[in-house]
Amino acid sequence: MDIGALLKLFIYLISASLLYPVMFLLVALTLWMLICAGAFFAEWLERVRLDRCEPEELPEIISTPDNRHVFPTRVDDYIAKLRSMLAHGRKSSEIETENLLQEKTLSLWKSLEKIGMVIRIGPGLGLIGTLIPMGTGLAALGQGDMTKLSSDLVIAFTTTVVGLTMGMVAYFFYTIKKRWVEVDIKNIELATDLLSDHPHTKREV
Repeated sequence: MDIGALLKLFIYLISASLLYPVMFLLVALTLWMLICAGAFFAEWLERVRLDRCEPEELPEIISTPDNRHVFPTRVDDYIAKLRSMLAHGRKSSEIETENLLQEKTLSLWKSLEKIGMVIRIGPGLGLIGTLIPMGTGLAALGQGDMTKLSSDLVIAFTTTVVGLTMGMVAYFFYTIKKRWVEVDIKNIELATDLLSDHPHTKREV
């Protein structure tokens, strides 16, 4: 056996061995996206129930808290933690405030990372799951095995559909959640400026 045939065999074995892991990952990705969908709609429902207010009313609402439910839970928690920290009046309050703001901003952006990766990983897995059985299907076609060809084509097309669907759903969730994160960061920066009297510039992560 020459080196070329050996390399072809080796590549073929690697490719064929990836089919079932890819199918497993697509199933796992689908289940994870269902969990993400539940969390997404729970957050959407929370935001729908928020009290509406004009942008110019926000500084007064933050400075003089009332019973209006204007911000989502994660922003309310940040404001409550900020108030508690500033109440101690320590000399290091400015540094601690800046650190708290940066940590919260970073955590909000990090919350988008996983779903952002699915936008690329889903279609990628779908493409791999398409090409692998297409190779074996073409080999079966050359041997006249139509049953094997049909089975491989079904796997190829279904993995493509699942992968593309996961990517599209993830992109939808990512786009909406990114807008929510941007609004929340704007509000926590406004709250930090108002409550600590230390102005901050807009941050991009």
